[in-house]
Amino acid sequence: MPFLRTCLLLLSLALAGLIQTAHAVTETDTLNAVLASRSDEDTVRDDARQPLETLTFFQVKPGMTVAEALPGGGWYTRILANYLGQDGTLYGVNYPDSLWPMLSYASPEWIAQRIAATDNFTAKVATFTDNGITAQGFTFDTVPPEVEGTVDRVLLIRALHNLNRFQQKAGTSSQALTATHAMLKKDGLVGVVQHRAPATASEEWADGNKGYLNEAAVIAMFAEAGFALVAQSEINANPLDQPSGEDSVWRLPPSLRGNNDDAQREAMVAIGESDRMTLLFRKAP
Repeated sequence: MPFLRTCLLLLSLALAGLIQTAHAVTETDTLNAVLASRSDEDTVRDDARQPLETLTFFQVKPGMTVAEALPGGGWYTRILANYLGQDGTLYGVNYPDSLWPMLSYASPEWIAQRIAATDNFTAKVATFTDNGITAQGFTFDTVPPEVEGTVDRVLLIRALHNLNRFQQKAGTSSQALTATHAMLKKDGLVGVVQHRAPATASEEWADGNKGYLNEAAVIAMFAEAGFALVAQSEINANPLDQPSGEDSVWRLPPSLRGNNDDAQREAMVAIGESDRMTLLFRKAP
């Protein structure tokens, strides 16, 4: 009998392993199918943004409730809306309305568009998929009470620099991380992709005004807000990006700002998109 019980235990463990593997393969296949269905305009960015590897690293799965910070033009929204599926929920979480006027380049018309994008998020998602996914937009300072404690993943993809640059003035990054902590379930995770400053960059230079943040400072910021670092990845690294002086991240593709001639533009295109940290945090108890 002990031998039989041992055999049954080993068989059950083997079956459990096979089931887990089958689920993983199905999720990867689903994500690959979603990625393959996109337009050429979207897929051309994949080599720089690594959506398959990034969302896998963040452990995003169909049926989850995911909050995407700063959805912007919808590059990741299109992927998430189709990948999460009809059983999933997707929240588009924008900066507080009060942050947009702090940006020196912001015109009144542009500010109005950014503010309106929050209320328009549900309708925008409906143009990306008809799978019946639940979608809602709000800001970091207007998180609905019913959302708190219900979110599986919060994704902060290239969204931290503006929050950080106005922290001293308006407390924007600490407020956003407090809201993020409140949104998440007990075992919820936060995925971060952020333009990474060289390790030698000063704290003053790497405050977000140039688009870059120091990786150690980001980790410390999350620790202070009640998160534990789970893993780090070089999925989105680009060692060719070595900014200094007055260099901003927007000199690089896709923006290519401030390049006054073809030679400068070609040099920036040769570098490619920015060097980016990729971090995964867990909500601490």
